[in-house]
Amino acid sequence: MSRVTPPILSLALPSETGRVLSIQSHTVQGYVGNKSAVFPLQLLGYDVDPINSVQFSNHTGYPTFKGQILNGQQLCDIVEGLEANNLLYYTHLLTGYIGSVSFLDTVLEVVKKLRSVNPKLTYVCDPVMGDDGKLYVPRELINVYREKVVPVASMLTPNQFEAELLTDSRIVSETDGREACNKLHEAGPSKVVITSININGNLLLIGSHLKEKDLAPEQFKILISKIPAYFTGTGDLMTALLLGWSNKYPDNLDKAAELAVCSLQAVIQRTVDDYVNAGFDPQTSSLEIRLIQSQDDIRNPQVKLKAERFI
Repeated sequence: MSRVTPPILSLALPSETGRVLSIQSHTVQGYVGNKSAVFPLQLLGYDVDPINSVQFSNHTGYPTFKGQILNGQQLCDIVEGLEANNLLYYTHLLTGYIGSVSFLDTVLEVVKKLRSVNPKLTYVCDPVMGDDGKLYVPRELINVYREKVVPVASMLTPNQFEAELLTDSRIVSETDGREACNKLHEAGPSKVVITSININGNLLLIGSHLKEKDLAPEQFKILISKIPAYFTGTGDLMTALLLGWSNKYPDNLDKAAELAVCSLQAVIQRTVDDYVNAGFDPQTSSLEIRLIQSQDDIRNPQVKLKAERFI
């Protein structure tokens, strides 16, 4: 008697939110990359399929780490396996840190392949290249992001330094931030969120949604309360939350950003409080975020920080 292959229920009975392919790093211990992004998206109702671009024992801020790095051909092999079984239908693609030009080029091929299956695929890209003036990746990746990745992205979530690299401009004012968003819109994505901008001692998020090409984008800012500590995995978490909430509120990027920011703030405040309760000074080292303990804040964030629209 022949066995009948059962349906893939995430395809046959899709969730109301979507099905996400997330290509990011993975650590056995701690929360960065996919470990920081997959669980929150699942809490928000998404089916998430992770591909781990690296598998490390822990993040690279520790004295040592060990593990493996996925190369472009291995990524191709995984995608071909999904394709051979008709498993390549995704509503969203999410990418974070990518360390080489060859792997990034392969990701671009994955984008093409996914869009050949679902032309409406939303590609959310966190162009992780550096922070505070320090580059984390080979310099040649900058042009690949500028010339190849930005044009195919649906939403882009750079920090201040990355937005400067992508637009070849300096951001020292709110006007500069808004203009950087405009430049990125011209290159491709309809949604841009510069997730952290330091201006005159204030920490801001600036978001921009270009709803129609012949209209000005809707732009807004959120003033973010500074928490004096350094965390790992917060950028990965923020982009995942922006994907999750912006899909639930597709015409209200400002509302989605409010929810994402307030979830993140709750997570990092709990993280600081727990380190203090454990007798550790949170300002002396990078901190692992308390993701599991913050489930309620991810599902149902209390909006304490409001977006202010630019007129």
